[in-house]
Amino acid sequence: MKKALFALALALPGMANAGVLSGTFQTAPGDSGNFLHVEIGPCSSNASLTCGTIVRKYNADGSLDSAYENLGKPIIWDMVDQGNGHWGKGKIWAPDRDKTYNSKMTLNGNKLKVEGCVLIFCRSQTWQMLP
Repeated sequence: MKKALFALALALPGMANAGVLSGTFQTAPGDSGNFLHVEIGPCSSNASLTCGTIVRKYNADGSLDSAYENLGKPIIWDMVDQGNGHWGKGKIWAPDRDKTYNSKMTLNGNKLKVEGCVLIFCRSQTWQMLP
């Protein structure tokens, strides 16, 4: 009995974050060919929600842009696990248009489909999980 309780106590912290997506993802290139790396993990304000922060920006030629003004800024926040690789009820910010959208995400293997809508206007991209 003690062993079972100990095992359950060890498992609980992992279960609390079971619905949080974690990893680094490369965005699809924008109109100019630039792309971002986004670090996704638990939100600092609520560890049961998924958030994402811009950690790197690359120019169309693949060169790193370490002076990018949006490094360290949140791009995804408050995504709720909806089960089976789906998150929703969160927000996503599009730096290229400086617009914030209601968002949902779907993970399929190492591809993350990210969708955002304002009223009836929607955008989507597929991001690639980095190794």
